Amino acid sequence: MDNKKLQSIQNQIGYEFKNPDLLRQAFVRRSYAKENGGEDNEVLEFIGDKALDIIVVKILTERFGFYTSECDDYDKNEDFNEFCCEYSEGELTEIKKQLVQKKNLAHRVDRLGLAGYLIMGKGDTDNHIENEDSVKEDLFEAIIGAVTLDSKWNWDKIQNAIEYMLEPDTYFSDRKADNYTELIRAWSLRKYGEEPRIYVDDSPHYVGGLSGPNFSLPQSDKLYYRCALRLRDIGIEFNGYGISKNEARKDVCKKAYKHLKNNKLLPTIQDEIENPNKAEAINQLEILARRGYFSIPTYDFKQKYDRDGNPIWKCECHIKEYNTYRHAKSSSKKDAKKSAAFKMLEYVLREEE
Repeated sequence: MDNKKLQSIQNQIGYEFKNPDLLRQAFVRRSYAKENGGEDNEVLEFIGDKALDIIVVKILTERFGFYTSECDDYDKNEDFNEFCCEYSEGELTEIKKQLVQKKNLAHRVDRLGLAGYLIMGKGDTDNHIENEDSVKEDLFEAIIGAVTLDSKWNWDKIQNAIEYMLEPDTYFSDRKADNYTELIRAWSLRKYGEEPRIYVDDSPHYVGGLSGPNFSLPQSDKLYYRCALRLRDIGIEFNGYGISKNEARKDVCKKAYKHLKNNKLLPTIQDEIENPNKAEAINQLEILARRGYFSIPTYDFKQKYDRDGNPIWKCECHIKEYNTYRHAKSSSKKDAKKSAAFKMLEYVLREEE
């Protein structure tokens, strides 16, 4: 691999190597090393896999996590500053899984045009293994491993390279509320613990003028892909159409989601919080607020003293959309806030029932 190719790769991954030999090694398959000597990319792949996991978790906590001190209503005199997150542990695990799964890493290698630089032995070359997703996944991780070693484990530089190559914000933006594919997927995982059953025709067909309860198309000479979706116990097969497989998938998921909404089969606010409890009530209210159910709660504090001079804290929890508040008293300011938040949480869950 000459210097021109190495520079081209560095431009693609957003990182400039001090030791370009590490970058070259990231592209060397074991088949080539066996035939020609030298080192392959397998240990780099191992290092990159671990670094990728850590950085993706860091990105998720930076994007979706926050401290109570960052909230508008935070009282600087409070004696605690807790970490909150918009998503639960299970949801974060699922997002991380999607970001680092083989298919996504292979897709990113394709988008960056990196597989064509692989250095392979004769057998791999003859079998065109550069087209396999597992090989592209290995390459992605090996490059990250090379960056990790070259930067001497500088996490900022590693994160910059991963964000440049992975583009996680593109994935996050696709999770917005009108992404029906993600909404149907989340519904199926919550209800059945499995991915929705979606089938897309291998090739497009002339389907102009077709209509039915779950689909309609104007008369057209265009070729459309058909996508079918069946939700286990709903008893309806939904059909969607699009000029690409992705468009067909979006179309069928949109129709299925509207059916669930019209028939009141979507999760409610009660489903968002699996275990309402006092210990987590502040975070649980915050999560519901960030998911759009109501405004960020605010807290007002007053301090008094009993006859023995011991402090008594009174905390009031307010939510703008509700014409009421909930309060609690305690010798601990933190405990008073948790109790008031829990009373408000119980109230909003009953009100939205």
